[in-house]
Amino acid sequence: MSMVRIEQISKFFSEGRQNRLVLDNVQAEFAEGEFVALLGRSGSGKSTLLNLMSGIEKPDGGDIWINEVAITRLTERERTLFRRDHIGFVFQFFNLIPTLTVLENITLPQELAGKKETAVRPHAMHLLDQIGLADRCDTFPDKLSGGEQQRVAIARALAHDPMLVLADEPTGNLDEETGERVLNLLIDLTRGAGKTLIMATHSPDIVPFADRVIEVHNGRLVEKRVDSMLAG
Repeated sequence: MSMVRIEQISKFFSEGRQNRLVLDNVQAEFAEGEFVALLGRSGSGKSTLLNLMSGIEKPDGGDIWINEVAITRLTERERTLFRRDHIGFVFQFFNLIPTLTVLENITLPQELAGKKETAVRPHAMHLLDQIGLADRCDTFPDKLSGGEQQRVAIARALAHDPMLVLADEPTGNLDEETGERVLNLLIDLTRGAGKTLIMATHSPDIVPFADRVIEVHNGRLVEKRVDSMLAG
């Protein structure tokens, strides 16, 4: 069964007096529980595609279905609520709130959704234990390394148990060794729970971990064979 279905999506951005076509009538499907890597150069449209799937942005044409819900037909508020309840998003630059502790960063989205702190704290602490930072629950983000901050960001993205996780260059701001540890953690946590993970990256190092690879190039989506990419 498809977790995400993209139907004839197009997206333009205004640049001065001209419109730049970023995504040109693209379509794709992403199954439940698979890890798909979106490869492409900077500016190719990878992040735009993730933003469209999350409902952060709206396309200029076409529809995106998530669990049979056409998020492109929802109002902005409805898209925000849908994203909050059903989608986890991991950003390249962590996006942690500096005035909140590690634990508060993880529990805040659910508290904003009306859940009591006492109800969400146990699961948040369990996630912190899984990512090896339970002893840093009362620490503020600026006291953590980049890799530690990204691990907290992953825990925050998974705290409401979404079945779809979108990751935009999650290791792009980390050194190679730390990035590999964070990547392995993200894959373990999502695969172990049967979640769909769609990751945008410019790094071919992701290929061996992915079930499928899709290249974003000249506004199009081109499926690549993982075995042939590894052989090459």
